[in-house]
Amino acid sequence: SIQVICDVLKMLTKEIFTPKDADRFLYNLAPFMVIIASFLTFACLPINKGMEVLNFNVGVFFLLAASSIGVIGILLAGWGSNNKFSLIGAMRSGAQMISYELSIGLSLMTMVVFAGTMQLSEIVERQADGWFLFTGHIPAVIAFLIYLVAGTAETNRGPFDLPEADSELTAGYHTEYSGMHFGFFYLAEYLNLFIVAGVATTMFLGGWMPLHIAGWEGFNAVMDFIPSIVWFLVKVGVVIFVIMWFKWTFPRLRIDQLLKLEWKYLLPLNLLNLLLMVIIVAFGLHF
Repeated sequence: SIQVICDVLKMLTKEIFTPKDADRFLYNLAPFMVIIASFLTFACLPINKGMEVLNFNVGVFFLLAASSIGVIGILLAGWGSNNKFSLIGAMRSGAQMISYELSIGLSLMTMVVFAGTMQLSEIVERQADGWFLFTGHIPAVIAFLIYLVAGTAETNRGPFDLPEADSELTAGYHTEYSGMHFGFFYLAEYLNLFIVAGVATTMFLGGWMPLHIAGWEGFNAVMDFIPSIVWFLVKVGVVIFVIMWFKWTFPRLRIDQLLKLEWKYLLPLNLLNLLLMVIIVAFGLHF
């Protein structure tokens, strides 16, 4: 934990270096675009009852829109650095994030169809009797698994860490960045990891809702004693653990395999899953 504090101090005190031939404006704008996207998305998460900064009736829509700004920052970083390795890294990253955003969007849409609302606080309220992962039948489980894979790819974490493939691209799109500019990219990556886990928690695992089992009154009363914010953070921690477990378990994919996985397998599966969920909701087949 002291390591993190030392890293922050090191980045704050290091000189911010701009390459000679870089496009200065775009080069300096890029890290801010990435961090702003993360903060906007973060503002939507209901961490506790009534504890969210932005609470719209189109929360999920805003969340997807805000999170997609990050791609622009990454493309600007690659282009503005005037370095061929950075540019290749940025193009890979852009292709990867734009592709997997579709899967994230569709798996969240599946849950929006089930919940019947886009307001995040309302989605959590509707999971009081049971988390959507359990009450939403098979489509909810499929959507959750797809979301985990796509979320891992979206945050550029292994086995999808191609944009930063250290062994072949030096460091991808942020090769030329130093000091706090690099710090922003670094911070955004871990913030995005928290956000992906937080959205998974909110949409599938009941957000800050405690675990209730129908008919187990004593058990439910004990669960209610645990503060909501603890529930939220524990669930987020579990999802982050699973995503990090992926990273240390599977070898890195090639770029063509990565895009094939999304366009040939996840996307069609997601569309079928969404259709299945619509049928379940339309005919009232869920409990």
